[in-house]
Amino acid sequence: MVTSPISHRRTRAHIEWMLPAICYILAVFGVVCIAIATFNPDKGTELSLLNYIINSNSASWQSIFVLASVVVLFVVANIPLELFKSRAKLIYWAVLMLLLFTLLASTAISGVNAWLRVGWGRTIQPCEFAKLSILIMLARTLSLKEKPMASVKDFAVICVQFGVPAVVTLAQGETGTVIVMGFMFIVMILFSGADVRLWWGMMAAVALAVAAFFGYAIFSGSTDYRITRILSFLDPQKYYNSAGYQILNSQMSIGSGQMNGIGMFRVGSISQLDYVPEDHTDFIFSAIGEAFGFVGCCVLLGLYLILIIRLLYLARFTEDRFGQLLIVGVMAMLFLHIFENIAMNIGLMPITGIPLPFVSYGGSNFMTNIVGIALVMNVVKSRSSMTQIVFQGQQRGKRKKRRRLLSIGAKQS
Repeated sequence: MVTSPISHRRTRAHIEWMLPAICYILAVFGVVCIAIATFNPDKGTELSLLNYIINSNSASWQSIFVLASVVVLFVVANIPLELFKSRAKLIYWAVLMLLLFTLLASTAISGVNAWLRVGWGRTIQPCEFAKLSILIMLARTLSLKEKPMASVKDFAVICVQFGVPAVVTLAQGETGTVIVMGFMFIVMILFSGADVRLWWGMMAAVALAVAAFFGYAIFSGSTDYRITRILSFLDPQKYYNSAGYQILNSQMSIGSGQMNGIGMFRVGSISQLDYVPEDHTDFIFSAIGEAFGFVGCCVLLGLYLILIIRLLYLARFTEDRFGQLLIVGVMAMLFLHIFENIAMNIGLMPITGIPLPFVSYGGSNFMTNIVGIALVMNVVKSRSSMTQIVFQGQQRGKRKKRRRLLSIGAKQS
């Protein structure tokens, strides 16, 4: 097969600059939006943008995360990609142990045991890192065979690799993160070359599970906060004094921005008066809608669209299956975060506690997303070497097969 010059240019190794450029545009915008959401007029109303950020504890910490992430991005992007593949099990088990330790040793916050204190009044959220460990482990396992999940044993191994950290994360109370893990799992299987009938069977099982969960939420009468979130999504007015309060006020905040927004750091705004709880984390989109309006929301969505399309493009022209599945997994992780966060902010999906990538406040999620982008950059930079490794492996396989056939022929003669 002859490779065309255009195809060669698309598959060649290069330094991927577009992805980090988009991510850091979003990150800087996120710092500004966090400062808007946490604006305190008592500290001044005629300040420079830098002083508004400094006066916000959350925006200041997010700025530190953004600056530190540059080092993380550079380091992860330059580690030999084959090392991630060969050490996938070590990464997976290390993060799984950290998940279990967090479940047993952490103090519950709002009924969730997902944060581990690390000093300086800061916490980390290991279930965020678990998404990356699952991604790397599944990419390795699914890339080992031409037809993955062809046997019951293969299917069971892959399900266990996904299921164990997912169950521990669910036990911590992080339902939203488990949903992201499940979406990554299904999308990676679809792109791995597994039997399509198996994929459709899994989708049918997911649909039945979702329907059963909604049915239980509606008819059980449970007071669990996760069930209440589902019910408030179906009828937010009925739960205005509890879970519906956040949805309705988020919609009001976004609507108040109208076409061009009311502007930044406005005294008496919905975000400044804290009508939307957690508007600097999971509900940052409500503050964006109020401050920048419909136009600002469209620009943000446009950047996210370019990011997702670029990831799909890079995956399409990556020949190494391990690298391709890494890119697909990162794309799936970011896509569901974007879709679910914005949808729950405008009342189209239940509240799941999923942050908006690169914009919401939170060091663990931000670093997880940056490492994901760094892995993609690593794959693109390593394309030639990884293709050569795959080619050498194929050649070794052919030589072994040839020697085996020759020995069988010699015995027969």
